[in-house]
Amino acid sequence: MYFIAAIAESRIKEAERKGEFEDLPGKGKPLELEDDSMVPPELRMAYKALKNGGYLPPEMQLRKDIHSALDLLEYMEDEKERYTQMQKVNLLFERIKNMRGKEIAIDEEDEYYKSIVERITLQSRITKENEG
Repeated sequence: MYFIAAIAESRIKEAERKGEFEDLPGKGKPLELEDDSMVPPELRMAYKALKNGGYLPPEMQLRKDIHSALDLLEYMEDEKERYTQMQKVNLLFERIKNMRGKEIAIDEEDEYYKSIVERITLQSRITKENEG
């Protein structure tokens, strides 16, 4: 195993010496790391392979749908549309809960809940100021 690592390190140093890393896309920008903390460690590699192939596990797709729904909710002005969107978010949370077989609790003390309320309140305030 050490032999393979030594070859890889040698090739990296040679490429670096030749300047082959100079014009890479994203140079000088922070890496965009994925948050896979909710995925069990033994499944992370499989989920990553599925994602790279264009497939998401059902729970991950639901989480993506929840984030999209919350982003839409943030900019909705009509109260009826906002209520309908919140029902959609609740339904998606319910589906995740049923998949896991345990409760997902987001209460008023939860940081995630607070950030959602703050984003929605701020957007609502901005909308009202623009109207008035």
